[in-house]
Amino acid sequence: MRLVACSSCHTQYDVTDVSLEKIPCHCGVEIPNVDREAVDAKIHRCGSCGAIVSAEAEGCEYCGSEIERDPGRLSLICPECFARCADTSRFCTACGVGFQPQKVRVDGHELPCPDCDALMPAHQVGGVGVNECRTCNGLWVPADGFDQLISRAIEARRSADPAQQLASPPRMKGGNPAAQGVKYRKCPECMAFMLRRNYRKSSGVIIDVCHQHGTWLDADELEQIAGFVLSGGTTSRVIVEEEQKAVAEAARWRREARMADAGIRTGARDPHGAGASLLKFVMDLLD
Repeated sequence: MRLVACSSCHTQYDVTDVSLEKIPCHCGVEIPNVDREAVDAKIHRCGSCGAIVSAEAEGCEYCGSEIERDPGRLSLICPECFARCADTSRFCTACGVGFQPQKVRVDGHELPCPDCDALMPAHQVGGVGVNECRTCNGLWVPADGFDQLISRAIEARRSADPAQQLASPPRMKGGNPAAQGVKYRKCPECMAFMLRRNYRKSSGVIIDVCHQHGTWLDADELEQIAGFVLSGGTTSRVIVEEEQKAVAEAARWRREARMADAGIRTGARDPHGAGASLLKFVMDLLD
């Protein structure tokens, strides 16, 4: 965990996965989000309960917790005195300040859900600012945060407790794209229809993409993508072939639709075109 503290009100913020250069504090001060140089301070307090301990104590006489002294495990830097502490510490072992990190406020606004039209509040998932629908559990991810969110999901799955992984194994891939119902959704930012994309072309997870604004993930699709990547990023040849057929069929349909649309417009402009011939035929019938 990586913490920063406000120099005015001393509120602490967890910036482990936050890429903002400055963190907006609730008191109005902007906190620089920079790495601090750690200080190898002497351990005077228990990191679990904050009680004073002797310089060579191996455990806390008050709560019985072990006093961690291995430098390799002192990864948490106190945001006030910059002393190295164990990542699980609740108190700084040097100055005694309690660690009470707050979530970083997300700059964002509510957006309409592309699937059910409910309003999606802005918040953070894995340090990435997103909009999550509380009705259908879908997730809107801004364009610049998609890759970072996928990385966070993969890391979380990889570092999960083995027992938890066995109890809830990751989905290795999505379903067969050719068998899924086609539903085009609108971007909640610009309201233009988004493109449907098979993640990495063979995952079977169909995501909705607006190249300008972001990506829409249905419920569980983030987990499916993480599972697909962790499984090696491969899927069956049948799914790949059927996806290719579906893509080719969709491309042919769009091409024929454009040609038909262009023919109608050309006929409207050209008095000697197909549109004019049809009009003459109807007038001949009326005569």
